[in-house]
Amino acid sequence: MSSGQPLVSVVTPFYNAAPYFAQCIESVLAQTYGNFEYVLLDNLSTDGSGDLAREYASRDSRLRVVRNETFLSLTQNHNAVLRLMSKESRYCKVLQADDWLFPSCLSEMVRIAEANPSIGIVSAYTLLERSVYLTGLPFPSEFISGKDIARRLLLEGLNVFGSPTASLIRADLVRARDPFYDDRSPIDDLDVCLELTQHCDFGFVNQVLTFTRRDNPSTITRLKEYGISTLTAAMIVNRYGPKFLQPAALRDRKQEVEHDEYNVLAAGFLSRQPREFWDFHRNGLALAGLRINRARVAWRVLARLVDRLLNPKSTLDKLLARWRRR
Repeated sequence: MSSGQPLVSVVTPFYNAAPYFAQCIESVLAQTYGNFEYVLLDNLSTDGSGDLAREYASRDSRLRVVRNETFLSLTQNHNAVLRLMSKESRYCKVLQADDWLFPSCLSEMVRIAEANPSIGIVSAYTLLERSVYLTGLPFPSEFISGKDIARRLLLEGLNVFGSPTASLIRADLVRARDPFYDDRSPIDDLDVCLELTQHCDFGFVNQVLTFTRRDNPSTITRLKEYGISTLTAAMIVNRYGPKFLQPAALRDRKQEVEHDEYNVLAAGFLSRQPREFWDFHRNGLALAGLRINRARVAWRVLARLVDRLLNPKSTLDKLLARWRRR
């Protein structure tokens, strides 16, 4: 270990991660930063990934592998691995089992955090398979007020947080929340970032430091069809807008996001979306203290039907385009 460097706890919760797991583990071992521990939590894997983790741990004392006694949900497993990090660590780096880190990831993120003690979260560009993601901040943008970065997310949709793999978080902030992630929320990682930026600042490294693999394609397709983007906007504006936005800006933004959300609900009604669609939106909105207003859905449905009657060519073009995509 390198003297003078603060300890970083890298944590990976995993379940049946064999296809990409070796690349994930080796990316941690290849870090130019020396003072880290690597905690891996096996959620009762059956594909040999637990044995693979233990094999690496037998060769490097910085690795520690723990196996759950009972199977946990995805969010519960993330919370459990965070409770295993060392009490000595100053920073926590979540690394999902099918992602990996570029060699300078820990060095660059710790550098930013150490230079600015008020920073609680550090992020950077990430390679989302073949595309660079989390862009939008001007160069250089190493230090941004937490409240400013939250306001830009709420007003502009600027997301520089990404998945848990993309960020480094100050360990004392992680320890102060138990559970760290809310397993009721479909946007639990984004919730955490908006909670933390009320009390700390944000750091950004203008380099690609992490690789994030896309989720299961079928899951992404389903979430898009269910309108995850409009639900997310409605949730975060209603939950966090009062904490970050002035009253007039909050009022206007609420109107915008709720208009978009009710358009999605009306489209869901007309396309006969299943019960899971309605449960998805109902539960998400409930976390923001909102309920689906059936009258508003009905009005949006009526508006869409009138539009179809008055613009038959446009309606036919949309139907043909949808048919071609199948």
